[in-house]
Amino acid sequence: MPVLLRAPATPHAPELLLRPWRDADADALVEVYRDPVLRRWTSRPVTDARDARRWVFRSRQGWATHRRFSFAVVQPQPDGGDRLAAHVLVKEVLPGRACAEVGYWTAAWARGRGVAPRAVDAVTRWAFGRFAAVGLTRLELLHQVDNPASCRVAEKCGYLLQEVVAARPPFPRDGHRHVRWAAPAS
Repeated sequence: MPVLLRAPATPHAPELLLRPWRDADADALVEVYRDPVLRRWTSRPVTDARDARRWVFRSRQGWATHRRFSFAVVQPQPDGGDRLAAHVLVKEVLPGRACAEVGYWTAAWARGRGVAPRAVDAVTRWAFGRFAAVGLTRLELLHQVDNPASCRVAEKCGYLLQEVVAARPPFPRDGHRHVRWAAPAS
């Protein structure tokens, strides 16, 4: 059964659904990647339908191998459809490894609306609950130092700035490592 997460509506923002990627998301993925701001921060841009199909295929592979859990973040629409708002993933989840990484991007139309913090928080809570038994106690969120919006998202989600890390390909600039620890078991 596919995982379906919810970020409940707030007084200023509608509910978000977080679900595994579907083949039907390909056109929306291509459209979202037309944004030059998004393309600036990603190492694998989606430029056409073929790229989008590969994206969805890789997403399924990640779920199948239990190492990379990629969520399409959608905003339900009145007509019963949904609109792609963001992407959040947890990667490098390995049994016995205490740490994994969270990554995300937000569609241009959804920026500044609280989508990223709500989606990252939902996936963070899910990851700590789902992988506690295999030893996950820490999640890291990394971004380039010249991306202050990602710093704000990390802070809003309780990820504390731990250090500046040296640039490494494919990222040309130094980065920030933010960390959130699992709540102690009660």
